[in-house]
Amino acid sequence: MTPISDIRDQVGESPVWSVAEQALWWVDIDGCALRRFDPASGEVRSWPTAQRTGCIALHGQGGLLAAMETGLFHVQPQADGTLASQPLATVPHARDGMRFNDGRTDRAGRFWAGTMVRDMSLASDAGALYRYDRRGLVKVLDGFITPNGLGFSPDNRTMYVSDSHPSVQKVWAFDLSEDGTPSNRREFIDMNAYPGRPDGAAVDAEGAYWICANDAGLVHRFLPDGRLDRSIEVPAAKPAMCAFGGPDLQTLFVTSIRPGTAPAGISAEAYALAGALFTQRTGTRGLPEATFQA
Repeated sequence: MTPISDIRDQVGESPVWSVAEQALWWVDIDGCALRRFDPASGEVRSWPTAQRTGCIALHGQGGLLAAMETGLFHVQPQADGTLASQPLATVPHARDGMRFNDGRTDRAGRFWAGTMVRDMSLASDAGALYRYDRRGLVKVLDGFITPNGLGFSPDNRTMYVSDSHPSVQKVWAFDLSEDGTPSNRREFIDMNAYPGRPDGAAVDAEGAYWICANDAGLVHRFLPDGRLDRSIEVPAAKPAMCAFGGPDLQTLFVTSIRPGTAPAGISAEAYALAGALFTQRTGTRGLPEATFQA
């Protein structure tokens, strides 16, 4: 697994592969930046964001849907390095100091994103999971500390959600109806039994669930029945989210987090790679990321 450039994010998140552009978009949450990687040229471009952006999705009218601190926005990167932004929905946070975190579209083009209290040391369960579509922004689930790991099965009948807070570290599966209503919540993976905390995720064409194991420098692949299939090493301790891309959707992209200081037990070489965006060929095909349909 190799870094794509010398760029180091503070909190690299939400990698999204655009099949149309053959390029990868992602965000640096605390660095307040939107980034784009073109594998053909090797170029990385960045646009500053007005707020911390937890996650993004491809927008059907061009540009991206971005979940920021105060709500959802339709953003369009400009050639001059600025970011045109149009507000779509305001989020009714349960308390101060919150922002959006992990999110993505389901296979039907509905956008899902979770909110969290930025200060994880408070262990506040004020976080919630929201769904956004033509019906507006709706709270669907609550009681999360750090909602994460959103993923959808190839047939869109199963939704996965994790809570990556150290006091929880679980992934749940839900049945998902045609109108986007989750039900039958059940434990899918207890990550306390495996190395790392369950951060961002992706689902491949075989329905397997790939989850970044934060603090362990790993990405785990779990089969649809919950069995661990394999683990891939990441040369940084805190991988944050993964996505499939490339012309054949067999390249895994992994964002990572760069702590302000090197954690105990981390070598200088490993810390030098913290915050990088990594790639690796997997031999497993992913699924195209669905475009949000306004």
